[in-house]
Amino acid sequence: MREDWAGTMLRTQSLKREYRRFIESNEDGFSLHAACMQCRALLMARSARYMERVGADFIMTGERLGRHGLGCEELEWLTETLGVEGRVLRPLCHRAPLEGTSLTEWGRLSGSRSLRTAKDVDLAEWAAELGLEPSNSLGSGVRCKLTLPGFGERVASLFAEESFTLNGLRLLDFAHYYNVEPGTKVVLAIDEEEKRELQNLFLPQDLRVYPSTPHGPMALVRADWEERTEAEQRQILEVAACIVATHACGGRASTVPIYYRLESDDETLLVNARALGSVEGLSEIPGVRGMALLMPEPASA
Repeated sequence: MREDWAGTMLRTQSLKREYRRFIESNEDGFSLHAACMQCRALLMARSARYMERVGADFIMTGERLGRHGLGCEELEWLTETLGVEGRVLRPLCHRAPLEGTSLTEWGRLSGSRSLRTAKDVDLAEWAAELGLEPSNSLGSGVRCKLTLPGFGERVASLFAEESFTLNGLRLLDFAHYYNVEPGTKVVLAIDEEEKRELQNLFLPQDLRVYPSTPHGPMALVRADWEERTEAEQRQILEVAACIVATHACGGRASTVPIYYRLESDDETLLVNARALGSVEGLSEIPGVRGMALLMPEPASA
């Protein structure tokens, strides 16, 4: 950041403590619209407070109309509620130059004819004019993981538990993530890079599950084993082995030898698992919920 913004004094503020309430899940499930609205309100409130403290005249934002369902009415409501009408500049929300007025005032005078939703292609063109590349660390990437389809549901499920750790949060980043009732998680690493990342997240009480064939998927199974009966432990193992076998076989129904061991134990055991005819069929197993995550395409250079 220092290299990209040489000569500019920047101040950052941590919002970690406030972010947990954005992930509240109601009976209809996680709402990205509600989370975005709460996030915008928090950012604007903090910005307004800092603006008054340092005696600044305006707040400049990179907001775009229509992003995650937030339109002109919602953005105007935020500025009015916080008492900063006419002092919030949103250059990506208007078609024409301001000509001396604030964006808020411009929007009120011109109505919807002056408003626009900046498209990704527009931003790419503007970035090119400014000499910014898509690989620029400040101009690309997923700024908020909650915008990834499926990630909000994963976080809401984790936060609904009595407690969670940073380790548990990091598991949410993997594309293949399963909740198995009651209170069990099965996280898969498919390629070698994912396996290296998952390897660093194993805890002593986690179960490692993998096929006997080379280059197959590897699973981390996390459960409160001491609270489970032997029958429940066996059932968890069978479900996890089935998940691994199904991913290993690529949709071919068969029986697959699967190895497993606790990280705190040196003994490796073997079980023959049934691979289903499709990965989609795993969610039809009673108590198994596959929480899909749509990963973004890598930014082009």
